[in-house]
Parts: sequence; structure tokens; C-alpha cells
Amino acid sequence: MSVERSRLPDEIKHWYGDMICDYTYTLGIAGEKFFTGLKEGRILGTRCPRCGAVWVPPSIYCPDCFEELTEWVEVPDEGIVFSFTIAHAGPDGKPLQEPEIYAFILLDGADGGLLHKLGEVRPEEVYIGMRVKAVWAPEAERKGAITDIRYFKPVE
Repeated sequence: MSVERSRLPDEIKHWYGDMICDYTYTLGIAGEKFFTGLKEGRILGTRCPRCGAVWVPPSIYCPDCFEELTEWVEVPDEGIVFSFTIAHAGPDGKPLQEPEIYAFILLDGADGGLLHKLGEVRPEEVYIGMRVKAVWAPEAERKGAITDIRYFKPVE
């Protein structure tokens, strides 16, 4: 039996041209339920039976104690600004007409939160610890996406 060694590795390591790949991406168990909840105007998380942590976005395993998470809970659509940034350029790198504020919102009753836009507030008014509430898209416009929450606005 003869074994030949390739002396032209580019011929076997590279494919020049287009390859058609069909695939289906799913949100997974936790993602499907979370986004269905958003379409219904609810924020869902999962509670750990061991440590009691409530994870938003939901997970199927607790990141702290690795317990399987099967209990679903609804959390309020209010929380506090944990951190924020002000964007002066869009994703394409071009200047925005008006700056956009993005914040990590630590939701009430949850050990996690959501990264989302802030609205109805000027950049110089935002601060860590600011109480905010979700502004939902009208029910007929919701699609089961994070954009079903239009933005979070300050709570007076």
C-alpha cells in the first residue's frame, strides 16, 4: 500500500469559490420562551431552586451554582441604570444627528438585566442608579424580539 504526502497543501486546505450552506438557527428553550414573553408584553426570567437567583435573560442552568433552571418567573419592566454609554456614531461609523444612549438595565427582582436604549432623556441627565421603565411597542406591532421594548424611560 502506498501513502502519498501532499506537497501542495493549498490544494487541500482551501476552497476557492462559493459554498451554499443551509442551516436553521433556533433561540433554544430559554430564548424561545423569553421572546414569546416579550411579544406578550412580559419579561421572563428563570429562578434557581438552589440559590434563588432570577436570571434575565433566562438560562437553563444557573451560572453561579450550575443547577438546572425550570421555574419561570415574570419580572417587572422597571429597574435601574447599572451602566451606560452615549453613542455619537452609528454602527456604520457615521455621525448620528442626535446621540443615542445605551444602558445595562438591572431589572427589579432579577439578578440580571437587559442592554437597551434609553429614551425621553438627554445624555447629560442620565446617571447610574436612575430608575427606568420599559416603553413597549403597541401589541399589534410586537414580533417576539428585543425591539418589542422600544426603549426604557426615566421613572419620575
